[in-house]
Amino acid sequence: MGKPEALGVKPALRKGDSSINRSILDEAHIHPAIRETVASHHADIVREVQSAIAQNDIVIVGMGQNPFPKKAKKILGRRGLAFKYLEYGNYLSAWRSRNALKMWTGWPTFPMVFVKGTLVGGAQDLARLHASGELAKLLA
Repeated sequence: MGKPEALGVKPALRKGDSSINRSILDEAHIHPAIRETVASHHADIVREVQSAIAQNDIVIVGMGQNPFPKKAKKILGRRGLAFKYLEYGNYLSAWRSRNALKMWTGWPTFPMVFVKGTLVGGAQDLARLHASGELAKLLA
């Protein structure tokens, strides 16, 4: 096996580095004949989420039957904070659409919570932000 860089994989975050470098296959290592397929795979769902993020201070992207999007909605609802909720399928449906969102964000689970255009994590992360007072600062 070659070094990840030789395979077109960007290196992971290094200790002390404040930027994030997710492992993502470099475009130069994707054959030109399939680049459009890669770029357009469920792009409509990604655009829909991007549009919601541009139009709303808080966006929750979730899925049916999962209790964690409900927890995120409760956290915000109790505080009287308005949010946009987008739901894509459940455990047995729309997994390809959700996978496109996971690939786009790098976030592995649902919900995906965005505050002022920034992915802040899931329900537990949102609860921590609220408890620490940082959520109020992000919304100010």
